[in-house]
Amino acid sequence: MGAALEMGRALGISPVAIVELLPVIEAVMIRKTNEQIEESRPDG
Repeated sequence: MGAALEMGRALGISPVAIVELLPVIEAVMIRKTNEQIEESRPDG
C-alpha cells in the first residue's frame, strides 16, 4: 500500500483517489497474472 501511495503521489494523484481505486486495480492485476500463469502452463 505504501508503494502504491508513493507512486500515485509521484504522478500527482490524490491519496484519497488511490485508496478508492486500489482494490479495483489489484483485482485486475491478479486476474491478468492468473491468465499469464495459465497461458504459460504446458498442455497435458
